Amino acid sequence: MSNDNGVKLIEVGLGERSYPIWIGSGVLPRLGEALKRVSFPRRIAVVTNETVAPLYGEQVLSALRQSSFAAELIVLPDGEEHKNLESLNFIFDELITRGFDRGTGLIALGGGVIGDLAGFAAATYLRGIPFAQVPTTLLAQVDSSVGGKTAVNHRFGKNLVGAFYQPRHVHIDVDTLATLPAREFRAGCAEIVKYGVIRDADFFSWLENNAPQIGEHDPVCLIHAVRISCQIKADIVEIDEKEGGLRAILNYGHTLAHAVELLSGYGKVRHGEAVAIGMVAAAAISARLGHCGAADVERIRRLLSTLGLPVCLPDFAASDYLTALSRDKKVQEGRLRMIFNRGIGDCLIEDVVDPEGTIAPVFDSLRHEVDQ
Repeated sequence: MSNDNGVKLIEVGLGERSYPIWIGSGVLPRLGEALKRVSFPRRIAVVTNETVAPLYGEQVLSALRQSSFAAELIVLPDGEEHKNLESLNFIFDELITRGFDRGTGLIALGGGVIGDLAGFAAATYLRGIPFAQVPTTLLAQVDSSVGGKTAVNHRFGKNLVGAFYQPRHVHIDVDTLATLPAREFRAGCAEIVKYGVIRDADFFSWLENNAPQIGEHDPVCLIHAVRISCQIKADIVEIDEKEGGLRAILNYGHTLAHAVELLSGYGKVRHGEAVAIGMVAAAAISARLGHCGAADVERIRRLLSTLGLPVCLPDFAASDYLTALSRDKKVQEGRLRMIFNRGIGDCLIEDVVDPEGTIAPVFDSLRHEVDQ
């Protein structure tokens, strides 16, 4: 990690596909400068949504034009329910009718939904064109914008259709979080907590001590939290780009989160909220399996609660959760592969041979807490 005129720089080292992450406050106007450094195509389609476009669309277009890029917007509806093949086809239609060729590029301006859609479009349009991530939500800044996972949802499950496709550049301006609704900001905090749980006990303790400042959008604390989160993810992606082993630990809490999202209906529960619930459930299962203690579960639950996140399962039957889990991408040969925390700051990957006997009792206990 280095510093470039107030910008925190992180390099995701993937050989010829390596790329920089810029993190700072007030760095959005430097987007054109950053893209020039990575030889980004001069003609750009900025994919965004109806919420973000009025806030940052013109600012991004202006920053690009000042650096001699020719840029125009493609605006999608807002919401997880639009992360589907219909929205993907809309992007393709716009690119084709506007004459975008292989010498052009895409920018994803928005949250995780836009990042996944634009990234998947870039991966598949004309068999692949360059793209860059400009995440404007905390969740996207610390997670989905880094690492090259792109996908859309299918009616049978989340992110079932997608590709690994790395961006050329990731441009993070924490000032964009000022316009983020409070609920969306809280949802992003879940992924930050995840990094501490699975990889960095000191960072987890720092989060416990600085949770109030993070909630108040203190820029120094935000930049630090985003930087550490991105560095941890970059370190993991460098070792295991396509989730053949280590990278799977980044799914901590996500297996159960996807079940919560599927059962609740996409968009009803925010992804970060579902991850928070999933992490508490995963920790409870970890404790049941002997991988951590009750005190560790309580620390995770307390920090998430302090950050304003839900920690109890929606009231669906255990059988409904088990059915949703059986459709997860990580099911192999009938065995559900899950990530469990080993205390705080470490984790392991383990197959759950008997989900009904191992997981269902935890579902019941977490739902009982809702009823009390």
